Amino acid sequence: MNQKPARVRIVDAAHELMLSIGLARATTKEIAKAAGCSEAALYKYFANKEELFVTVLSERLPRLGPLLTALTEEPGARTVEQNLTEIAREAALFYEQTFPMAASLYAEPQLKRRHEEALRELGAGPHLPIQGLDAYLRSEQEAGRVRPDADTYAAASLLLGACAQRAFAYDMVPGRKPPTPVDEFAASLARTLLAGIA
Repeated sequence: MNQKPARVRIVDAAHELMLSIGLARATTKEIAKAAGCSEAALYKYFANKEELFVTVLSERLPRLGPLLTALTEEPGARTVEQNLTEIAREAALFYEQTFPMAASLYAEPQLKRRHEEALRELGAGPHLPIQGLDAYLRSEQEAGRVRPDADTYAAASLLLGACAQRAFAYDMVPGRKPPTPVDEFAASLARTLLAGIA
């Protein structure tokens, strides 16, 4: 049986550890061990844990960033409601996985600051989806499918904030299961937001 390439094993191990024990406790040493390689081998592929985290976000989690870019470039292919529903669905799934990973950083302020600085240097961060959705909504505004007086940044913040809050709120309750399935949640959220901006 062929073993996966080292880089793939490292990203898989990082994803699993970041989900199970959190970003703060998932050290490069632990990740390398879980991947079956040395820590030196890990550093051949990734400069630091933050770069590895960004790779996990872009390669192993729901593809929120590329979806927003594609919709901004070609907004009129489907209805705004269909697009917002897809965005809300991907965002809810994305935050559902990233919340447990990143939550551990809030317990260690010094580590959180170091992580934030590294993300800035990599051109990454939690503000990017809001900017991406704002850009998409502005493209719909220019196409006449969103009201000209609508605050697109506020609308983007409301939709993504609701998706992040869903992940946060239901991570803390027994069973960790939201009352509505993600598809139903996304469709309802899109309809409700659209009622205010269409």
